[in-house]
Amino acid sequence: MAGAPAGVPTIYPTILYDDARAAIRTLTEGLGFTEEAVYEGEHGMVLHAELSCGNGRVMLGSKGREGIFAKAMAGAGPSGVYVVVDEVDAHHARAVEHGVEILMPPTDQDYGARDYIARDGEGNVWSFGTYAPGSAD
Repeated sequence: MAGAPAGVPTIYPTILYDDARAAIRTLTEGLGFTEEAVYEGEHGMVLHAELSCGNGRVMLGSKGREGIFAKAMAGAGPSGVYVVVDEVDAHHARAVEHGVEILMPPTDQDYGARDYIARDGEGNVWSFGTYAPGSAD
């Protein structure tokens, strides 16, 4: 089975939004993601978007589209996504500055990580922290 080239993520969370454009603004402006690609259909519907943070990516689009995936995702959510960041407090400050709902402020965890939890405008939970699963301690 062919896989991704070395260094390329192999898991891509995918979330559908009622207002994908607003989600892209929150994720880029408030949570520091970079817009890599946005493909729109009629009336500005986001058919597919890719946003990156570090070497990871999330894919998203608008709800209400046709196709097997869109039908399977109908009514799904909220979702939870964890993202590794180096500067948790600075990342959190940016989110607060942009009005992102904070569920838990930056907190030192018993296992040595520091993280915080936020919620986007459609109820998806985003955790940002220093814990990197699978990394050497």
